[in-house]
This record gives sequence, structure tokens and C-alpha cells, in this order.
Amino acid sequence: MKELFLLRGLPGSGKSTLAELLSGVHIIEADQYFTYNGKYEFDATKLKEAHAWCQNGVKVYMQNKSKRIVVSNTFTQEWEMQPYFDLAKEYGYRVYSLIVENRHGGLNEHGVPEEKLVQMKNRFEIKL
Repeated sequence: MKELFLLRGLPGSGKSTLAELLSGVHIIEADQYFTYNGKYEFDATKLKEAHAWCQNGVKVYMQNKSKRIVVSNTFTQEWEMQPYFDLAKEYGYRVYSLIVENRHGGLNEHGVPEEKLVQMKNRFEIKL
């Protein structure tokens, strides 16, 4: 069975850590787009490009028939996951959407300002 895991959560919740714990997977995050020579340099003007890059990476993994793929992004809104659901349907992947919560005192490693974290928390959608 081919599997796609969508890890959702606020910055510092542990999405990347959980992705690494899921053994035998291909991990892709929009944050990787902003990492140059091991240094994270976020540019909000390139966020749309970063997500397109991430979606394309998932498509390539699926075209190569990867068994397990993990996408670790904030996904605060349901519509943000739709391109991945569409790809999963096209390539025959079962999708798992997991919300990762910061109950372990994780740190916001990317320096997202507190007011932005509050905005993200307030717009976080959960579909039951």
C-alpha cells in the first residue's frame, strides 16, 4: 500500500521530528525550499513558490512509486491540503492527515513571531 502522510501543526509542534521518526519515508517540507547550505532563510514573498516546489516534489516521488511520503507543513486551512489529496487520488495513495500538537515544550526553530503564531492558531481548521 502506498501511503501519503500530511503532518499539520503550528511551528514548533514537532512536525519535522515526527516526519523523521516515520522510518523508510521520503520527507518534503516547504521549509526546505528556504534552506541554503544548511541555513534557513525565510522569504514570505516566495511562499507560493515554496509550496509549488513541495507539491511538485511529492508528485515526483509518486511518479517514482515511493511507498511512503511525508509532507510536513503547517496546513492551517483545509484547502492547503487539497493538491496533495488530488495527487494521492491520481497516483493511488492512501492519505493520513495527522495534527501534531506542541505538548512537549518544543521550540519554534524558525523564529515565527508570537503574533503570527496566534493568527495561525486562530485560523487552524479541523474537519471531523
